[in-house]
Amino acid sequence: MLKQKTLKGSFSLFGKGLHTGLSLTVTFNPAAENTGYKIQRIDIEGEPVIDAVAENVVDTRRGTVLGKGDVRISTVEHGLSALYALGIDNCLIQVNGPEFPILDGSAAMYVQKIEEIGIEEQNAPKDFYAIRRKMEIKDEETGSCITILPDEEFSITAMCSFESKFINSQFATLDCISNFATDIAPARTFVFVRDIMPLLDANLIKGGDLDNAIVIYEREVTQDKLDQLADLLKVPHMDATKIGYIQHKPLMWENECTRHKLLDIIGDMALIGKPIKGRIVATRPGHTINNKFARMMRKEIRKHEVQAPFYDPNEEPVMDVNRIRELLPHRYPMQLVDKVISLGPTTIVGVKNITANEEFFMGHFPQEPVMPGVLQIEAMAQCGGLLVLNTVEEPERWSTYFMKITDVKFRRKVVPGDTLIFKVELLAPVRHGISSMKGYMFVGDSLVSEATFTAQIVKNK
Repeated sequence: MLKQKTLKGSFSLFGKGLHTGLSLTVTFNPAAENTGYKIQRIDIEGEPVIDAVAENVVDTRRGTVLGKGDVRISTVEHGLSALYALGIDNCLIQVNGPEFPILDGSAAMYVQKIEEIGIEEQNAPKDFYAIRRKMEIKDEETGSCITILPDEEFSITAMCSFESKFINSQFATLDCISNFATDIAPARTFVFVRDIMPLLDANLIKGGDLDNAIVIYEREVTQDKLDQLADLLKVPHMDATKIGYIQHKPLMWENECTRHKLLDIIGDMALIGKPIKGRIVATRPGHTINNKFARMMRKEIRKHEVQAPFYDPNEEPVMDVNRIRELLPHRYPMQLVDKVISLGPTTIVGVKNITANEEFFMGHFPQEPVMPGVLQIEAMAQCGGLLVLNTVEEPERWSTYFMKITDVKFRRKVVPGDTLIFKVELLAPVRHGISSMKGYMFVGDSLVSEATFTAQIVKNK
């Protein structure tokens, strides 16, 4: 089982803000398990903290802006992209101004610092959200679309179409998140010359220059206008008849602009709050559609607060019925686990097929067969017992007994034809033969019932 991760220590980066031009310092700190990403404005009285989640995004026009009340923090996507891609789950980020420094316009410096300071594994399990069906969000007006499909890992493809003859269509793919540091993180942000003047008129990009952005001159303007722009960027005057890239460093890749779009998507996906297992296909992405998608995903996750384990009936079980009978003393009609499909140090997943021939349906109820709730709890407990008994010698000489059952919830009926999937987790190490466990029971993707129970394993005389 993968565990949550945080930084081994703190690190700081210094630079100017893209939009404000202010000298800024951003510091990344370790954080406790289940903290997620939090951003703190240490330059404001009370040092307010904003949760880095999609619902707190208040502006997406020129980057991702998080807000809480009157407090704003912008240009967060590059730093969050590095955290997400490097598998860091918990981090407190402190900044002394209204935006993160733009640095070189990429995520490379964040990645470098994270790798230098190191990553620490924590005790809590990493809570992935696995995509089970295609989901999609579209913007008919802009043609933007983000689709996510089931996949065993996280991967992403971005396809961009620019309104330019010089740079028209590009695509970029990240098939393995471990390649982020080399293939995506160094990709710099970019801007078209036609967009710079309106941004300046809007009192933005005060800190923009050729050291932190690729400038694309793809529509010819008058020499006077281009000279004015060159003076603003503090670069030599250029021939207005020659279109192309305006930059100090050459392109790292021909599709560097779209690789940067992919970097931005990952930064905005970090606001979902959980690492995702799925493949994203983004067409004409931007921060606005990215945020709509992240919000949609958060709603989907809330619907499935506890996600059902994946069950492939074609796979060989970890424990079949014969092995289960070696560990458990239960027999017909009280053996309520048919097989175990996953077994780890602290978690087990089992299966029970409910048929119309279950003996309890004879009296519960003859005209409306419903599995008794007490037997649902018993089935989860038997699954938990298999988890614990699998760790002792001569398990057939041990029995498991309930000591306490709490937090029981029943969400829907269990009827003939249902396939029950149990997921039971140890809440603490077994001590003195006593174990505390949390059990969940699913039919398909739906959570059917749950309970917390304490049990004792006793060696038979």
